[in-house]
Amino acid sequence: MKSRSITAVALKRITLGLLGAALSLGACAGPMGFKDSWMTMGDFGPNWREGVANYALTARDAVGASSIYMRSDNEARTRQLLEATYTRRLARWNLPNAQANVWFIGGLGTVTGNDFAGSKAMASPGIQVDYETTRVYTSLLARLYRAEGLNHDFLSARAGFSFYEVDYDEIQPWFIVEARRMRGLSDKTEITPMLRLIHNRYFVELGVNNSRQARLNFMYIF
Repeated sequence: MKSRSITAVALKRITLGLLGAALSLGACAGPMGFKDSWMTMGDFGPNWREGVANYALTARDAVGASSIYMRSDNEARTRQLLEATYTRRLARWNLPNAQANVWFIGGLGTVTGNDFAGSKAMASPGIQVDYETTRVYTSLLARLYRAEGLNHDFLSARAGFSFYEVDYDEIQPWFIVEARRMRGLSDKTEITPMLRLIHNRYFVELGVNNSRQARLNFMYIF
């Protein structure tokens, strides 16, 4: 009986360890990787194209750079933002079968546009909150993109589920829906259903939004 008890405890520990690994894998949807890792992310569509790279100095802090191209719905106005970024995990809750996080994401850089001369300094502080299990994911991101005479505040909400559970070294398919909106360049909410394929160091998302525009997202941790 004692031997069986020890075996049961060992199996429980292994199961919890694998679950923890899976949840940290799901956390790849977060804005930074593990300590001493590099993360690259991309979000590409006709009106929004973003490329990000950062380095995790600690398990909670990352520094990097990003380039963002923004275009109005009528294609009349464009913005190009180049910025240095800082990311910090403000809080994490490791629950028995889930994980929740609060992140600060901020940037400082310069923005140019086709409707004004020269460049302007722009700040982009923001907060992301997410919750996930091995089968469910939700997140909310709010960022303020502010420069003199410009307000392009951004709000994004995501929710989705995995089709089935997989082992740690297998690719897991998810269905994700995102609703997002940006002030000053769009007067409507963009809604995009996407198929996500996620592995232990990367994910890829493909979808088409409610304006029939294709979208590709990716993340990779080195």
